Amino acid sequence: MDMNRDEMGRVIAEKIRAHTAGLQQMWHKAQPVKHFFIDDLLPADDALAISRSFPAPDQLSLKSSLRERKRTGVEVHQYTPCIGECLFAFQHTEVIKAIAEVTGLEGLEADPTLYASGVSLMGKGDFLNPHIDNSHDGDRARYRLLNLLFYVSPDWRVENGGNLELWDEKIRRPHPILSRFNRLVVMLTNRTSWHSVNKVLVDAPRLCVSNYYFAMKPASETAYLNVTTFAGRPEETVKRPLLKLDATLLNALGKTFPQLTRMTRHRLRAN
Repeated sequence: MDMNRDEMGRVIAEKIRAHTAGLQQMWHKAQPVKHFFIDDLLPADDALAISRSFPAPDQLSLKSSLRERKRTGVEVHQYTPCIGECLFAFQHTEVIKAIAEVTGLEGLEADPTLYASGVSLMGKGDFLNPHIDNSHDGDRARYRLLNLLFYVSPDWRVENGGNLELWDEKIRRPHPILSRFNRLVVMLTNRTSWHSVNKVLVDAPRLCVSNYYFAMKPASETAYLNVTTFAGRPEETVKRPLLKLDATLLNALGKTFPQLTRMTRHRLRAN
């Protein structure tokens, strides 16, 4: 891949601006969680180069519990350079401005520490249960407003599983969004933005490059505070009450000991 982060950022911003009116319409009509997506974000060869340069599973941290199973990483200095270039391209000022124009959200800021973002790899059997994201950044100074998900698994099909799902507030029925190659999904994060990834059903890696945007005020004008909170799927009759208890305990712990959010390994540290 020949583009650096600034060049890639300009390409992304131009792509979004070329479709602003349609994306605004998608955003304002979206249910059950506000979102938009845009396909063929980068030239196909560049998106393919990012896919081929993805860190190997043993370079990433495994998260495996009732809540989720996936591998994640933020240590961009240990990966092929184009991974970091792609991640930070989404933090380009022009990309932030283009996305702000679509969503109407003010005061958006990127996060150079990649708190809770970075890259993720999911293999056969991996999943992410319905959840709402942590309300703030790692220092609990800014609200998390937007989740940017860029998918780079070639030829990904809906029957592969591993697709994004957006849920109503009572987590009754998912709205699926295909994790299509070279697709960017931008979704709102707030106290009711339940989302998940259904189980990967094929022996192939589901690859995602993610960023979050933050702001000093929440998208709604009402202040709120929560840690990442998981729930069971409607058919998970045993897991559902267990994760409800888990969510209650985690939120109580997070509110009592706010410093715990700063201790996560899922954050890029200065060398």
